[in-house]
This record gives sequence, structure tokens and C-alpha cells, in this order.
Amino acid sequence: MPSAALRFDKSNMKRSYKVVDVFTNQPLRGNPVAVLLDAEGLDTEEMQAIARWTNLSETTFVLPPTTSEADYRLRIFTPRSELPFAGHPTIGSAYALLEAGRVATRPNERLVQECSVGLVDLTVGERNGERQISFRLPGAQVEEMDAADVARLATIVGRGVNEKTSPAILNVGPRWIIAQLHDAQSVLNLQPDFAELARLELRLDVTGLTVFGAYQNGDADIEVRTFAPSCGVEEDPVCGSGNASVAAFQWERGMLPAVGKTYVASQGGRVGRAGKVHVSVNGHGNVNIGGACVTCIEGHFEF
Repeated sequence: MPSAALRFDKSNMKRSYKVVDVFTNQPLRGNPVAVLLDAEGLDTEEMQAIARWTNLSETTFVLPPTTSEADYRLRIFTPRSELPFAGHPTIGSAYALLEAGRVATRPNERLVQECSVGLVDLTVGERNGERQISFRLPGAQVEEMDAADVARLATIVGRGVNEKTSPAILNVGPRWIIAQLHDAQSVLNLQPDFAELARLELRLDVTGLTVFGAYQNGDADIEVRTFAPSCGVEEDPVCGSGNASVAAFQWERGMLPAVGKTYVASQGGRVGRAGKVHVSVNGHGNVNIGGACVTCIEGHFEF
């Protein structure tokens, strides 16, 4: 059975609202998600209009679950379209619900989110005295890219794609092209052609592109950047599903130890952020993505 039931306040058309910064413990340094905690009664067109108005990479809408196996249901929108699943909105929405007292964790500090891809397991823990929330990636399907599309991608990226690990499309709800670059500095220096990338995204029916490259030393193991111009988001500051796709890509390409690996990804430096994503891949290839959160805005929508 679910934990504490959601409590919606529909009086006077006031709907509780938070903006949560995800993958950071410092306001304005992570990836914000707008969370409408009282979304019951809104239709798809109204949700899309709100997401377009907030103009963040994602806006989420919390609804009662349709199954007793879930604690709440979530719909996730970019400024232009609805997503079946996304990483930082999943973590940020769970944080907002816990902070507002709308849900309580199940045994073993778990929450279960219902969304378009199905049920997503989350774990609430602690790292260095701070609340950390992680989700288990529902599953990843790998689609190989043909040589012409890889060549086109290399032209768009304008930097050398690592030839040892051919890019692929990872379907984790969102569909990300994943490409490894030579190193972290190549990722930071990247200046993609957004118009051409948007055309490639639409032709391949993908959400966008996520690239990564390794550090030799430092407080992170890899640098990640995510681009989705066809969704109205040229660069996503810190992308949970993109990082999950990078982890699944590395596992599928045999780049991780057979027993699995835990590592830290850095993202957002080129857009003034300092996101840190904690990634864990076990020996079966199951991916967990986690991080800290902080609420930056709290109030009500009135309409």
C-alpha cells in the first residue's frame, strides 16, 4: 500500500508550487525543476502552457497515483512537449513532496513514482549530513546508429568523437544520442551546431545529445553535457536521464568493470552551474542516479 496519501488543495484555485535545484546543495548551482504539487484537474494543454511559461528545461505536475503500488503520479513537460520520464525532475519532485509533507517514505527509505514509463523506484538517503535522493533507471534499450548518422554527428559536434566507442541511441524514456569524446576538456570546449543538431534529432526521433569525457584527476570522474534544441533546450544544465544513459552506454560498451562501478559526474560548468551526479552501476548493469537538492522558490500558482 502507498504511504501517506497526497493532499490536494484546490480551494480558490491556488496550487502549491516549488522550484527545486537538483544535483547541488547550493541554490542556483544545479538544474532547477518547477514542481506543481496540486495538479489535479489540469488537462494536458494547461500543463503544457504552464511548462512553456516557466520556460525551465522541465516542469512537473503531481497527481494522485492510479495504482496502490505507487506513492504519487508525475507528468513531466519541457517547454514544447511531454516526456515519459526524466531524471532530475524525478529527484526534484520527490524532494519537493517530502519537504512539503505530501508523502512519507516506505520501509527501507523508498518511494515509488508512477509516470509514463511505469513505476520508478527511488531511495532516500544521506551523504555528508545532507539528504540524497536516487532513482533506479527503469531500463535502457540500445539502438546502434548507422555510419552516415555517426558521420553527420561528428560534423555537428565539431570535435573528435572517440572512434573506439561508436555513438548509439539510448532509449530510457527520453531517447538520447550518447557519444564519448576524447577527454573532459573536449567536452567543455564543445560548441555544437544547434540548428543542425535539432534537424538530426527530429529525423532520428530522439530527445537530444549527451556527450561525456573522462578526467585524469579531480573531484569528478567524467564531464557530461546535454543538448536538446529540438525540445527548446539548447543545453540542459544537469541531466539525470542523460547521465543514466551515459552509465548504461558505458556498461553496454564494456567500459565498466564486470562487478560494476560507482563514480561522480560533473555537469553544468559551461552554463554557470556546478552539478554533481552520483552514479552507481551494479554487476547486472542496473543504473542508479542520485544527488542533493535545495528549494529555491516556494509559493502558489493562482489562475
